[in-house]
Amino acid sequence: MKFQDEFRDRNLVGIMADNIRRMALQLKQPVNFMEVCGTHTMSIYLYGIRSLLPDNVRLVSGPGCPVCVTPVGYLDKALVCAADSDTIVATFGDMLRVPGSESSLMEQRARGADIRIVYSPLDAVALAKDNPGKRIVFLGVGFETTAPTVAASILEAARLGLANYCVLAAHKTMPVPMEILTADPELNLRGYLCPAHVSTVIGGKAYQPLVEKYHIPCVVTGFEPADVMQGIEMLLAQVLAGESRVEIQYKRAVTWEGNPKAQAILERVFTPCDAVWRGLGVLPGSGLNIRKELAGFDAEQVLNLPMAEGSENPACRCGEVLKGKLAPFDCPLFAGVCTPESPVGACMVSSEGTCAAAYKYGR
Repeated sequence: MKFQDEFRDRNLVGIMADNIRRMALQLKQPVNFMEVCGTHTMSIYLYGIRSLLPDNVRLVSGPGCPVCVTPVGYLDKALVCAADSDTIVATFGDMLRVPGSESSLMEQRARGADIRIVYSPLDAVALAKDNPGKRIVFLGVGFETTAPTVAASILEAARLGLANYCVLAAHKTMPVPMEILTADPELNLRGYLCPAHVSTVIGGKAYQPLVEKYHIPCVVTGFEPADVMQGIEMLLAQVLAGESRVEIQYKRAVTWEGNPKAQAILERVFTPCDAVWRGLGVLPGSGLNIRKELAGFDAEQVLNLPMAEGSENPACRCGEVLKGKLAPFDCPLFAGVCTPESPVGACMVSSEGTCAAAYKYGR
């Protein structure tokens, strides 16, 4: 059965590739489509999707990796927390090797800092319950996909009366950077493969303002090769018809309205704020701050953390890669000085990073 499914999917992808090539013959000029999801980026490299497309249909990777867009200054704050002997820093594993200005969480853990990998924010709440004499700082990094689970952890800690639990929040929301990138004439984007995981929470409706303002097609797409190819096919159909609307290819998981319960818990715990994105700078209203009434769970407030600008290796081109203006292969550090074993920039660290995907599958 599995062999039959794989054969069917490969056959379907081949049919779609032929159809895309026929459609591309009608284009008056080349088109750039951008994916803004790290899992899409990984799938596109893994399955060699670009090799199936004609030269006038180009896929561009955008800022879809939450670890990658997290600024160096945030890492420096996390390292300040880790330096306190009375603090346990809890984090997802992909944050460990991200370089700060002078060190990383992995390096500090090797030097004795209590930094623990967890698989859920609720695991960090359990740490707070089991270690009443320690302060637990959870590193809240991610888009709308992970933010509801972090919000739930704060509410659970409040319910349990755990005053020793707090979150260093760096959550970001996706539609705002998409608008910034759409307005960039250098990129000349003609359509988006919208993120699937994020869209399960915010719904297809979240991209409607972008479509109405910039008249750019958006298709919420799944991760399998057939999903991605069908998403490209749907974008091309809109371009050729002179249309712009939000379509949902990934209907088995995404609805127009999204997940109202997840949206409600986000609203209950977080409030929109300006946020710094690596490569993009400060984007108004693109971040999530913990609400004032829950300030006791906000590590920024509880620990009175200093402002941290952070400094990156000036040779690293991660910022330009995140904006889709540079391919990983064009960075002078790629696959030489910068590798997954010894990353210089965040794009090479995370499994969803464009440089990591290009290194693993694109060479």
